[in-house]
Amino acid sequence: MFGLTPLGVIHTAISLIAVAAGLIALIRDKEISPRNTLGKVYVITTVLVCLTGFGIFQHGGFGRASPYIETVSYSATFLFHLIPGITETTTRLPLGAPLLPNADAPALQAASAVLGVLFLIGAALQVRRLRARLGAAAS
Repeated sequence: MFGLTPLGVIHTAISLIAVAAGLIALIRDKEISPRNTLGKVYVITTVLVCLTGFGIFQHGGFGRASPYIETVSYSATFLFHLIPGITETTTRLPLGAPLLPNADAPALQAASAVLGVLFLIGAALQVRRLRARLGAAAS
């Protein structure tokens, strides 16, 4: 159906439910919160979309863009580990005298901005390197 595998149909249907729940929650409540039904539907369906996505990606779900999307996505997950890691570390350690008073500290916001810029630079370099490698392999 529509050029999708059965798993692709299920994945797409669940993702549409997640998007609808998220959109309705944002319009109605101005946020997605796991404390109400819409938020719970959004969270559960998002997890299901992630899980069903594993079966899709083994088929190269994004075609020629797959290696680039994969590379940048993995790098983004690293960024998503770093930001809370730095936040938690600098606002809790050393014990009794943390480096920063709270997560709203200007130094922490600056560090997050620097990490964002470094991510963009790193992603661009990774894509460039990947393009050169894939281009050489195709020749």
